[in-house]
Amino acid sequence: MPMSQLGHNIPIPERARNIRRNALRMGEVQGQGYIAQALGIADVLAVAYFHAMTYRPEEPEWEDRDRFLLSNGHYAIALYAALIEAGIIPDAEIETYGSDDSRLPMSGMASYTPGMEMSGGSLGLGLSIAVGKCLGLKRKGSDRRVYTLFSDGELDEGSVWEAIMSAGHFKLDNLIAVVDVNNQQADGPSTSVLGFEPLPQKLEAFGWFVRRVDGNDIAAVQAAFDAARAQAGSGRPSMIVADTLMGKGVPFLEAREKNHFIRVDAHEWQLALAALDEGKPS
Repeated sequence: MPMSQLGHNIPIPERARNIRRNALRMGEVQGQGYIAQALGIADVLAVAYFHAMTYRPEEPEWEDRDRFLLSNGHYAIALYAALIEAGIIPDAEIETYGSDDSRLPMSGMASYTPGMEMSGGSLGLGLSIAVGKCLGLKRKGSDRRVYTLFSDGELDEGSVWEAIMSAGHFKLDNLIAVVDVNNQQADGPSTSVLGFEPLPQKLEAFGWFVRRVDGNDIAAVQAAFDAARAQAGSGRPSMIVADTLMGKGVPFLEAREKNHFIRVDAHEWQLALAALDEGKPS
């Protein structure tokens, strides 16, 4: 059981809804941002932090914690939302998002933010860093895991494929990676910019254990994390290919044709929160 869950019985769907609310509240502070990604990946983060991972909210650098690396640093608003829900960052800091001297800069910075394990600006680096951390943990005899989240656009980067090959070669069964396949990046649909399908078969050819799921189906995501954690001792790293919907939970954001980076009119933030509250947790 994750350390964060001791004494708490909040259902994971409600955790996911709270993560979405936190992200929307931060987005309202700046009036713009990578909100659609945060809404889309909230279910995965809820399962990671409230089902799979071991950590101490009051001690973010606890040596025996699982590590979570955010490769796609522009998703920082999503991870902050999860860290706030987990009690690692105080809720009061939401109002400081993106401001000068805030611990919540718009792109993830490990030197500023409790629970942020790597700085993410340049894309394509998280999986390589995760490989290094996994090797280090194995050398220390630790049984802790390294989780990393990266985006489908990062599959354009050669460094990602070097890390995929390396993880298989070194038999890093303490690595659980999640690739968010929302099929959007700055230059257009990810599969059109540089095709990466059939992704599961490619990953399996590199020696990975792979599960592809609807990333907004919490039960399916939980099952995928459980299957990945069961690979301990197998010599295979694990990849969860999560197909997500940008803007999930807020219908008028889900319907936007282009929402890689969005600006939301002042009155729309309250409409988004109301839409989230009206819908059932997902």
